[in-house]
Amino acid sequence: LPTTVMLPRAYLLVPELSSITGQHKDAYQVILDGVKGGAKEKRLAAQFIPKFFKHFPELADSAINAQLDLCEDEDVSIRRQAIKELPQFATGDNLPRVADILTQLLQSDDSAEFNLVNNALLSIFKMDAKGTLGGLFSQILQGEDIVRERAIKFLSTKLRTLPEEVLTKEVEELILTESKKVLEDVTGEEFVLFMKILSGLKSLQTVSGRQQLVELVAEQADLEQTFNPSDPDCVDRLLQCTRQAVPLFSKNVHSTRFVTYFCEHVLPNLSSLTTPVEGLDIQLEVLKLLAEMSSFCGDMEKLESNLKKLFDKLLEYMPLPPEEAENGENAGNEEPKLQFSYVECLLYSFHQLGRKLPDFLTSKLNAEKLKDFKIRLQYFARGLQVYIRQLRLALQGKTGEALKTEENKIKVVALKITNNINVLIKDLFHIPPSYKSTVTLSWKPVQKADAGQKRTSEDTTSSSPPKKTPAGPKRDARQIYNPPSGKYSSNLGSFSYEQRGGFRGGRGRGWGGRGNRSRGRIY
Repeated sequence: LPTTVMLPRAYLLVPELSSITGQHKDAYQVILDGVKGGAKEKRLAAQFIPKFFKHFPELADSAINAQLDLCEDEDVSIRRQAIKELPQFATGDNLPRVADILTQLLQSDDSAEFNLVNNALLSIFKMDAKGTLGGLFSQILQGEDIVRERAIKFLSTKLRTLPEEVLTKEVEELILTESKKVLEDVTGEEFVLFMKILSGLKSLQTVSGRQQLVELVAEQADLEQTFNPSDPDCVDRLLQCTRQAVPLFSKNVHSTRFVTYFCEHVLPNLSSLTTPVEGLDIQLEVLKLLAEMSSFCGDMEKLESNLKKLFDKLLEYMPLPPEEAENGENAGNEEPKLQFSYVECLLYSFHQLGRKLPDFLTSKLNAEKLKDFKIRLQYFARGLQVYIRQLRLALQGKTGEALKTEENKIKVVALKITNNINVLIKDLFHIPPSYKSTVTLSWKPVQKADAGQKRTSEDTTSSSPPKKTPAGPKRDARQIYNPPSGKYSSNLGSFSYEQRGGFRGGRGRGWGGRGNRSRGRIY
């Protein structure tokens, strides 16, 4: 076996004639055999093998394999040294192989080692982006679960750090093409990461690019399938896809296909929806998404029919006044509960789509139905005024830190909800009904166009290996206001929380198992 004396001698001998390709193969072979020696020999070999690699093309495979043995050594310092030098092997046809190897090494749980792998990948990315992508996507499609997961996260966090001269149009086209292959079989979390990757590409920032992304999301949502409200996976898939689509919609990129699907298939089954996300008000979640999309709905084929479905669902949440007994008191034991959060969403959606068919209430409904609707609106508006006064009184004089308490934050949102409903109801009380008023949905930041981006996962910009998170969905709490049942209640009632659904981990669940893939080292 080579010794610590032999290796330096070989090191000195090789460069003497390194300009003459193929000479001193024996000396280079001594360096290669250093990987079979002790710790000192291995450390020297980790440095010497890549240094003279280019002079001995006939020993390329042996050299790369020798370096890979060092990348898997039990001694972490040897592994780190070997990984650090891997980019030197990334020449010509060897680059995709090196990219493939480095991608597999992303599974390291040693933070310094993981950081070296990231830096090495970025280094060869700048040499040959297409070749590097070939190695990354090869592992994403065929590698182990942990490798696939980290390769996807690498792309989602590091691509945007690369300069424009690296991410050329051709490179972005390759990313899109390869991503489409992966999207044929992904989990919900993976889909979100790929949408983050693709939406960050410069070539997809155009109107046509965003339209292409919407079509990708629609394909994932499988809007042609029969909707099954009792299947949690089916419901979860639709919601996750819709969340990704919402930030892409604009006056030029329409939400018509999604809005149509929600009106025709989801609204009629609203009360039957099931979800795997604990604590999620699935009905309210659906209505919020519909409200956000309704602003960007284009020409709809079955507009009157879908507007009717929306109108009917709105009526379910806008009760008639309770009947009064002869003594003037309520005949029933309880007054109807006014669900402001639901009504805000439904009324807003109806208001948006109603603009496209402004005579719906006057020409498409018979007189009795219109009269019934006006009575419901009037009753709701009366209760609304009571709650608006109570909320304003509760918040009166509060500024700064006082408004930052959880209770007051919820009351501020509640005031937005009730004010929005009030504005929309006033519009519908016009003769004929008007659809001119504009409101900002209560959960949307005012005058902030990119609010929809808040749905995406948090960026992982750290170079440390991703920490394993407990199983279960990630959710960010959002509060909704549940008003008191009584029309003239003197207190603000209780407040409860609605939580936005996260993404379920675990491959082979929900969005389809990806089949058996090879395990272990496949360099």
